[in-house]
Amino acid sequence: MKKVAFILLFALVGITSASAQFEKGKKYVGASVSGFDMSYSETTKFHFGLDAKAGYMIARDWMILGQLGFNYHNSDVHEFSFGASGRYYIEQNGIFLSVGAKYVHEWKAFNDFVVTPEVGYCFFLNRKVTLEPSIYFDMSTTKFGDRSRFGLKVGLGFFL
Repeated sequence: MKKVAFILLFALVGITSASAQFEKGKKYVGASVSGFDMSYSETTKFHFGLDAKAGYMIARDWMILGQLGFNYHNSDVHEFSFGASGRYYIEQNGIFLSVGAKYVHEWKAFNDFVVTPEVGYCFFLNRKVTLEPSIYFDMSTTKFGDRSRFGLKVGLGFFL
């Protein structure tokens, strides 16, 4: 009985400390690695990406984010991107929903505007550090069939 009570108390403390991070006025800094694409497209025989993010909680559970990114495809395609997104946290289970838009510039003089819905999980390692695996879909507005990507990314976030 004592073990069950201890586990319930530990879970309650974890939930209340995590929900405190989703209050208005909190700041966020994070980075993520992608490259686990699960579908083939014209430019993604091999893909590795890095993203840096900074965010601000504008209301409870609602965050706006700015993003800078670099993607490496195959051996001759490099992309830089910048954009913004909005994120909603579902506190009860740690899931977040995000929709963003970014401008992508490729070294081969190809420019694109990409819309990205994303679903992820926010796992708190401690009161301020999170591990954030997510699934995303980059929808190209220029060449939807050839340039759109579906994949996985893993991020690390810091709530300040």
